[in-house]
Amino acid sequence: MSVLLDKNTKIVVQGITGKEGSFHTTQMIEYNTPYGSKVVAGVTPGKGGTLSDHGVPVFNTLKDAMKQEGANVSAIFVPPAFAADAILEGIFAGIPLIICITEGIPVHDMTRVYNVLKSSKTKLVGPNCPGVISPGKCKIGIMPGFIHKEGRIGVVSKSGTLTYEAVGQLTNVGLGQSTCIGIGGDPIIGMSHIEALDLLNKDPDTDGIVMIGEIGGTAEEEAAAFVKDNIKKPVVGFIAGQTAPPGKRMGHAGAIITGGMGTAQSKMNAMKNAGIHVCVSPADMGSTMKKVLGK
Repeated sequence: MSVLLDKNTKIVVQGITGKEGSFHTTQMIEYNTPYGSKVVAGVTPGKGGTLSDHGVPVFNTLKDAMKQEGANVSAIFVPPAFAADAILEGIFAGIPLIICITEGIPVHDMTRVYNVLKSSKTKLVGPNCPGVISPGKCKIGIMPGFIHKEGRIGVVSKSGTLTYEAVGQLTNVGLGQSTCIGIGGDPIIGMSHIEALDLLNKDPDTDGIVMIGEIGGTAEEEAAAFVKDNIKKPVVGFIAGQTAPPGKRMGHAGAIITGGMGTAQSKMNAMKNAGIHVCVSPADMGSTMKKVLGK
């Protein structure tokens, strides 16, 4: 069993003919083909009826791609100005899962998306995220596939770069990963830490979870409370931005400390109080998980 993706996943890439969409579609095809998961379709309005550079059929609408090719997960590489509409198209088409990689979507646009999303059955991962990968089954996103290894540790992270760091360490210490979910660092995102933690907690093939957060907002404190009450598996945590000055926006649009809320220390304290094994340095995530598991 895996979380969100498996060997039967059929991917449709919205924005497949653009520079980013085309490049990462190539990477996804190369990674997924040996395992059975496939990029079955692309969507670029006005280019329906053609083939992409990868030989993948292109459709004008997502609904057509789902109907003709059976696509069940959408990967979005659409430019920021049009990405919210691409997400809404997926929701209205009823696709079960959308993974939006696009960075820089206006917050106002995501407010529109959020209001529609919460009353739908579609799950959204992102935006501004590296994607989702279940090593040895399926990769959707921009993460380098070669650093991943099949294993039994789940990863949920706001930061793409730190996701890769955690993955590299878990691979190097011999633990590997079950599923890695990059939820994104924007102020308004789809899947939360809590939702991702819940999925990994229910996955029988996941023995432990690495949770990576960052300054700004209260999502990590809320996730810590959820861990304390619901998660029985060991959780290793790290908070990015420990040296960031209050009031200064750091990297991700959501990473800003305001009114004394969202500091690294408050998040780390909440995580420790929930029984999470908190790393002060990101260099310790893999070794800490191995120690916690007694391996």
